[in-house]
Amino acid sequence: MDLHTWIAFAVAAGVIVAIPGPTVMIVVSFALGQGRRAVLASAPGVLLGDLAAMSASMLGVGAALAASAALFSAVKLAGAAYLLWLGLRMWRAAPQMALGLTTASQKAPRRMFRDAFLVTLFNPKALVFFVAFVPQFIDPTRPFAPQCAILIATFATLGFVNVVIWGLAAGALRERITRPGAMRALGRTGGGLLAGAGALAALSARG
Repeated sequence: MDLHTWIAFAVAAGVIVAIPGPTVMIVVSFALGQGRRAVLASAPGVLLGDLAAMSASMLGVGAALAASAALFSAVKLAGAAYLLWLGLRMWRAAPQMALGLTTASQKAPRRMFRDAFLVTLFNPKALVFFVAFVPQFIDPTRPFAPQCAILIATFATLGFVNVVIWGLAAGALRERITRPGAMRALGRTGGGLLAGAGALAALSARG
């Protein structure tokens, strides 16, 4: 791949991933609930979700979603419902967080990884976006697969760094606050962010 093309893609992708979306919301929400250690579980889920979503897009899933309004809406609503469910669960858990009885257990990191992965993977707008965005930087005179691999890896890495920064900042805020009332508010803020992201996803117009 031409270096100048890669730099242009990296800059454009960096601007795009810096805009908070459902993946940032879920990482921030977990960090607000359980501190910076939550980032160790949720950020890799985002990374794997981006890699899987972009790979699926390049294999045609994104094009299929773009062509079918019904399929797009079904995936969008399923993802929105999942976000709402996660948000409500975190909201209800906020009083226990305030008492220091967090849901942290041996399974908690796996659940955070799973939730971050699924929210990232089943974001239909991201799938369609990848189909429209990535090919702009593909040189048709060069082998397709290596270029795709480079662009996918670049985008996913930038997305990973972005959510880590957001998550660490949210975790640092959470760990500086020890009053039960403030901890309860943080937990409910995280739940509200997720539920809000789900509601916006459900109400947003197709496109």
